[in-house]
Amino acid sequence: MAKENRILAVDIGGDTLKMAEFLIDEKSEAILELFAFANMDTRDRDPVEVFAETYKQLLTEHPFQAKQVRLGISGQTSFSRLSKLPMINASGSGLGRIVAFEAKQSIPYPMDEVVWGYQLLQHEVVTTRTIEPVEPDEEPIVETEESVEYEALIVAVKNDQVSSYADVILSSGKKVLSVDVAPVALFNAARASQCREDESVLLLNIGGRSSSLVIADHNRVFMRTIPIAGDAITQQISKEYGMSFNEAEEFKLRHGSVALGGAYEEPESEVEATISKISRNIMTRLHGEISRSINVWRAQHGGNAPKRLLLSGGGSLMRYLPEFFKEKLRIPVDFLNCFTVIGIAPGVDKEKLLDVAPMFPELTGMCLHSIVSCPIEISLVPDFIKRQEAFQRKKPYFYGSAVALICCLLVMLAGVNQRMNLDKRRVDSVEKRVVETKNLVDKVRRAMSTLNQAQGEFTEAADILAQRGRWLRLLEELQKTMPDTMFLVGIEGIGDQLVVTQRSDSGYGDLGGMFGSGGFSPSSMPESSAGLPAEIKMGEVDPATLQSVKEIRIKGYALILKQEMLEDIFKEALKKQEDSLFDLGDDANFVMEEFTPARGENNLTAFTIRLKLKEPIKK
Repeated sequence: MAKENRILAVDIGGDTLKMAEFLIDEKSEAILELFAFANMDTRDRDPVEVFAETYKQLLTEHPFQAKQVRLGISGQTSFSRLSKLPMINASGSGLGRIVAFEAKQSIPYPMDEVVWGYQLLQHEVVTTRTIEPVEPDEEPIVETEESVEYEALIVAVKNDQVSSYADVILSSGKKVLSVDVAPVALFNAARASQCREDESVLLLNIGGRSSSLVIADHNRVFMRTIPIAGDAITQQISKEYGMSFNEAEEFKLRHGSVALGGAYEEPESEVEATISKISRNIMTRLHGEISRSINVWRAQHGGNAPKRLLLSGGGSLMRYLPEFFKEKLRIPVDFLNCFTVIGIAPGVDKEKLLDVAPMFPELTGMCLHSIVSCPIEISLVPDFIKRQEAFQRKKPYFYGSAVALICCLLVMLAGVNQRMNLDKRRVDSVEKRVVETKNLVDKVRRAMSTLNQAQGEFTEAADILAQRGRWLRLLEELQKTMPDTMFLVGIEGIGDQLVVTQRSDSGYGDLGGMFGSGGFSPSSMPESSAGLPAEIKMGEVDPATLQSVKEIRIKGYALILKQEMLEDIFKEALKKQEDSLFDLGDDANFVMEEFTPARGENNLTAFTIRLKLKEPIKK
């Protein structure tokens, strides 16, 4: 299928860049084929510069093929306003001027500095009037009158900001189809999946820097961006424990939860209890803003109270958050599932997708523009992109004119010159070019031969260096994963030939003698060696018989007295390593060959462990 049927959705959040590629099939259905998320630290740097670096990095690391991009911008960097219009004919010529006047009054920036658009919304209003009777014995007359009211949802972003983002995408060779703001994309995704037109639903996307609140009330919509989100919790944790922001973020992800009110028992861990209280305080502030927004919607716009809440965003994954909002708002709470309107390709990692599923509604809402007509169709594409598109549409006319001009020149040239002279010049020119081309071909062939020879030598040297580097990686991985209470005194390679022996020159000779059939004891180790790493040397082997190492045997001491605890700690540390050299998929690949408990007053235990490598280290 042609690449033009692929759409790349790019959502620029407050601190996260989200990208997803969708394939539009023959049935006009969107299928998720690839996605990638990355954090963006914009606290001390220009957001556009950080976006450019992160965007190019994701394009390099992932095989995105789409040439058409739908761009989404955070609601925190945009402006939205719902304005009530006077009772006029919606098709009247003055509607555009009225909306432009409302936008000029509402948008807090000069109009020449923003890109703005609007969506016209209409809803029916029923007015009831009671007429008092003239005679005392008559009943009052109740009259109802139905009318249609119009509202304009006005959305705007700074022109220089959206243009900078668009420039980065255009420089990568892709075309910008549309520019959405996150709350609008969230509304479109919810309306297409879980939000019906006959109900009032509260949509809440809790991000990093801000939260997007959207009330979908029948055919009406109310949007607001609240500057309270997950980073507020992280900053409070950082202040509480005196740690950096990144450390506090990891702390939150590991221990984070929202404390439950009432008679619920606190977590046993003091850290989890403290973080849960911090989270509840921040979420209580967020709940206050939500309640205030609902009151504004009902009082100023005559809207209906939401009947249920749909959560989304990375901040919504905190434990007990749905229970908190259910307790505070007293309405059903659920997560927004947008995967009911898009398909998932077989090659997508489902487990990884499940971890980031709450952050997909905005990406889905942007993709929906390519397959259906969305309830809100507002695109904030900069003017310079529109001018480029208009120029692209005129290109065929320029090409046609150029071709016509060339044809006229050729006809004129053919009439002036004699046919015989023209043919002779052509033959001479072709013969000269044939000779030149033949010489160039010979040079290219000689250069290719030299190149192939150099590549062969380089490949052979690179293979040798790669095998040497794997030993350094192996030792580095053992150093990273080994607990502080554990140190090694010997490493052996097991395979077709003994390749590596770890030896200590600290004054007590070859450590291999300690590992006899009867085992070894901590008392046999000199006191001066306690806690010091042994020096590692390459063993001398016969090159004629050297083949490969498939396993390694490590020997050492530890302050861990139980064998099971030592195995669990070391094995889990190895499993967490990315691109590990060890194959721990099977329990048989991690074998405790020997374990000598501590004896007497010596609290050191001795051990021998055999580990299997994912790939043999060859000669």
